[in-house]
Amino acid sequence: MRIVFFGSPDDSLPALDALSNSRHSVLACYTQPDRKAGRGKKLLPTAVKIQAEELGIPVFSPTRLKGNDEEVSRLTELNADAFVVVSYGRILPKELLDLPKFGVINIHPSLLPKFRGPSPVVSAILEGVDRTGVSIMFLDEGMDTGPVLAQSSPITLAGNELASELQRKLFTVGASMLTSTLGDLENGTATATAQDDSAATVTRLIEKGDGEIDWSESAEVIDRKIRALNPWPGTFTTFEGSNLKILEANETSVDSQSGQAFIKEGNLYVGTGTAALQIQSLQLAGKPRLNATDFVRGYPRVDGVTLGS
Repeated sequence: MRIVFFGSPDDSLPALDALSNSRHSVLACYTQPDRKAGRGKKLLPTAVKIQAEELGIPVFSPTRLKGNDEEVSRLTELNADAFVVVSYGRILPKELLDLPKFGVINIHPSLLPKFRGPSPVVSAILEGVDRTGVSIMFLDEGMDTGPVLAQSSPITLAGNELASELQRKLFTVGASMLTSTLGDLENGTATATAQDDSAATVTRLIEKGDGEIDWSESAEVIDRKIRALNPWPGTFTTFEGSNLKILEANETSVDSQSGQAFIKEGNLYVGTGTAALQIQSLQLAGKPRLNATDFVRGYPRVDGVTLGS
């Protein structure tokens, strides 16, 4: 099958690797334009661009697709059998959805129709679900509403997953399902199953402000937030007027006062609406990441301070 691949971050790479090592042919890769990053604001390419160039696959990085006649013409001339979309970062307009013979295929990191939308992995952790999985689906004009071609078995969650780690795992599972699903589609043996809209849940786009910690919430909820919003936007509070990122923490049964930091046997705790969280690592604005024991040695005055006030 002749494929055009759409993807951008590291999470897209397992699928691109699976396709490039299969009997399917990747005609071109579409990815986000180079973006400025780091202190020097140097333009950096996406992970997919780097990998595609190493593989000798033509790469295109348009700033927009909707109403872009040049790209519609290019994609029409490529005459692909299917488009594969994996964390591309842009919505494909209808004129592109209608181009390939076998449609536009997407790897979505949830068991659809649960957790449609832009933040399925983050939302699964925030809600504390005990299992999730991967769906391979047709893209349509809706938000992850297209028929499902394949789903993984449910993946049990231990309750200590970081979003970054879980997302990587799910996209790797999806990649392992991709080539056989495309083969079934090509052979006419694939079954596309309509989603049950009545059972659907929809996630929202996460914003930077979502990372601010409300210490009146329970330790369980704050722990989920710390894990779910890793690496972006991260979770934060304030200490002496400066931003303080909370990078890792564990739930405890220690009694506490909401928002109050205290030191006990060299360890740092912060009170919540229930019991205290023991902080494992954190980072003060403009400073390096520290484990909590090093932080309290450098900032013993944190003892007794109410964070976020």
